[in-house]
Amino acid sequence: MTPSEPAETRTETRPAQTATLAEIAREAGVSAPTVSKVLNGRADVAPATRTRVEDLLRAHGYRRRRAEATRSPLIDLVFHELESAWAMEVIRGVENVARDAGLSVVLSESAGRLTPGRTWADQVAARRPHGVVLVLSGLDESQRALLTSRSIPFVVMDPAGDPGADVPSIGATNWQGGLAATRHLVELGHRRIGAISGPSQMMCSRARIDGYRAALETAGLPVDAGLIKTGDFHHETGYRLGRELLDRPDRPTAVFAGNDLQALGCYEAARELGLRIPEDVSVVGFDDLPVARWVGPPLTTVRQPLTEMAEAAARLVLELGRSSAREAPAATRVELATSLVVRASTGAPPLP
Repeated sequence: MTPSEPAETRTETRPAQTATLAEIAREAGVSAPTVSKVLNGRADVAPATRTRVEDLLRAHGYRRRRAEATRSPLIDLVFHELESAWAMEVIRGVENVARDAGLSVVLSESAGRLTPGRTWADQVAARRPHGVVLVLSGLDESQRALLTSRSIPFVVMDPAGDPGADVPSIGATNWQGGLAATRHLVELGHRRIGAISGPSQMMCSRARIDGYRAALETAGLPVDAGLIKTGDFHHETGYRLGRELLDRPDRPTAVFAGNDLQALGCYEAARELGLRIPEDVSVVGFDDLPVARWVGPPLTTVRQPLTEMAEAAARLVLELGRSSAREAPAATRVELATSLVVRASTGAPPLP
């Protein structure tokens, strides 16, 4: 009979164990209840103690067992800016999934920052939601570690930058949308096509402009840097940059706006300059918000399936919450298709 394998050899074949709360408490020089308070986002912990405990939780890769994590019936939905009909479409999608699951939605805004503040992360730890959906936002390393240690799953919808290979995300085919919008204008006969992009630090706006460039280059048309303006996805900027483009003596005969709000700002600029849409200038937007169908003339735009994207993000975060590490969902980085919706704001360019 073969002798038993030495204990130290046997343990090397098993997965590494994370430290227990008691071990982390001992190393931090605090009590186990204090570590528990930090895990639960309680406010009655000194900042220096909280930082020391969080650093140890992160260093040990501590992850609360799902059985320990009593969850509140909530989904946290975080916007970098909470405004406009765009946000309403996203809220509708998350609400659809939350309602079916018997959950409520908590809304937060990071005041234009691409990552929420530290206070937000502590509040989420205290709420213990089923999951977090971040829109055009992201998490820094410490925030990711904080949510991971509490077994709170998160998904990024329409990530502002590259979220990282291990971060679940839901996006849209922004490059293809920019290509389709510009190709439509080229096929109508336009040769000078202006563009008003979104913020340059956002991956979605860069992809849309890259699609615009690709359509021009494929058609053998020059890419004129003077016809590309960097905006911020707001109506006021669409108006201001639209005036800059359309008040030129060599104005473009068409404008591709990075979203519908900027396209509507361009409408206002054209009216003030006495230009008719589409007889004097064609305009294409991006998003297909409900207002795109109501304006005069109805706006040609790229449909981004915002409600469906939000539903997919909410379903994924709930699935991640139900899954163990071994049963993780097969697809955690998903892009939904965009499509061109042709309406009355585009037509052939005016005769010379």
